[in-house]
Amino acid sequence: MSDLEPLAPAEAVNHYLNHREPELSEKSVENHRYRLNSFVEWCQKHGLDNLNDLTGRDLHQFRTWRRREGISAVTLRGQLATVRVFLEFCADIDAVEPGMRERVRLPEVDPEEEARDVKLEEEHANDILNHLHRFEYASREHVIMAILWHTGIRLGSLRAFDLEDFDPDEQCLDLNHRPESETPLKNGKSAERSIAVGESYCSVIQDYIDVNRYDVTDGHGRNPLITSRQGRLSGTAIRLAVYQTTRPCEYGPCPHDRDPAECEAVQETAHASRCPSGRSPHGVRRGSITRHLRDGTPEEIVSDRMNVSGDILDQHYDRRTEREKMELRRQFIKDS
Repeated sequence: MSDLEPLAPAEAVNHYLNHREPELSEKSVENHRYRLNSFVEWCQKHGLDNLNDLTGRDLHQFRTWRRREGISAVTLRGQLATVRVFLEFCADIDAVEPGMRERVRLPEVDPEEEARDVKLEEEHANDILNHLHRFEYASREHVIMAILWHTGIRLGSLRAFDLEDFDPDEQCLDLNHRPESETPLKNGKSAERSIAVGESYCSVIQDYIDVNRYDVTDGHGRNPLITSRQGRLSGTAIRLAVYQTTRPCEYGPCPHDRDPAECEAVQETAHASRCPSGRSPHGVRRGSITRHLRDGTPEEIVSDRMNVSGDILDQHYDRRTEREKMELRRQFIKDS
């Protein structure tokens, strides 16, 4: 066995993220932290406070615990892949035995299963937006959900908007790539575009600005559209807000027969993602794109509006059945 130096799991994660930060986008760093938090939590639950003691059996038990949490095979594979990279880093700094990463077995996922990731269903989205409009009108949560569902944009795109990017007269939002001030777009300059916004959604955004937006600047002197008391709202905070808002118990009865008083997804804010019906910002994006396609919006329009290629659109977002596609084609093809 190699000579190892004691290191706590949480401290190791911080070292790893600091190491990766120069090469990863802010969103990717947040994703890695989110995926590794469950590993740190498992270590704490099982009294593993020194990574030197980590074994292959521990990793198997962690994998089993995550699977029993009810996450999909696709999500589990992504989390375990991040743990593998993390353990490789830990081996480099003498925190775990060399080769520990190979002891993390990744579940097999076929391409079709990978493409069928969870999404926010249209009925679910309508219930959420109706509830927000009635009880939390123009709140920060309302404007987050309204923009994400209506536009189908990515979390990073929502976070990138400045106050000046909203044009109520032209009813649009201008999306700009500003990596020098920490709001890059996933596809760079090519992702820059103006996004049309419906009148009712414009009203929600304007009322949020007038009543509930914190009048603050970010660390670069810019005026964020979506704010916290400290400045631009972080991606982690946006993700948590979406998970909290999409829990069914926020606007109706729990469909999983859980007692809200005992449900950790309700009682512990950080665990909102553990609600089986809760959705991530990407799940909202997926549902929005699917809804546009089912409504008959041409694929090239969806591709431009949501900044997604046709191939990716077909593989990962188009969840219409063949009959649904046929009925939409029927509307455009008249009997000869």
